[in-house]
Amino acid sequence: MESSTAVIREIRPEDNAEVAQVIRKVLVEIGVPKIGTAYADKALDQMYENYDVPRADYFLVVEGNKILGCAGIAQLENYKGNVCELQKMYFLEEARGKGLGAQMMEVCLDRAKQYGYEKVYIETMPNMKAAQKLYTASGFEYIGERLGNTGHFSCPVWMLKSIQ
Repeated sequence: MESSTAVIREIRPEDNAEVAQVIRKVLVEIGVPKIGTAYADKALDQMYENYDVPRADYFLVVEGNKILGCAGIAQLENYKGNVCELQKMYFLEEARGKGLGAQMMEVCLDRAKQYGYEKVYIETMPNMKAAQKLYTASGFEYIGERLGNTGHFSCPVWMLKSIQ
């Protein structure tokens, strides 16, 4: 793993525009549909506000003044259970392969445990193989059906991890 001066911190209001740019850039780069995925989420332009609620947090990987990646946790939408969703975990190309994803995953899972969630759910795309490798290495398992209703109907890969 390369040495990095990147730090993981919580999102701030002034980060909103750059976070939206990072997420949309990565989604376009990997060729996901713009409808039925995070690309179309109204929340992208107000990430700070959307995670400024109980039992939710959004984190950034920052090096210098540049946001290299991001991820968050929040209660799984439209689901009656103590399950959170790992949401909008994306890294710019220059941040990949440096162990930052594993560090971010640890931060998110630790926070989910602090909030008392029992499980963490993920929706992703079939072509996001590197992300799925990180998820399985972190203990996530593939499941055969969607949980809740996130509105991401174009994401047909579902994974779940018990954390308690």
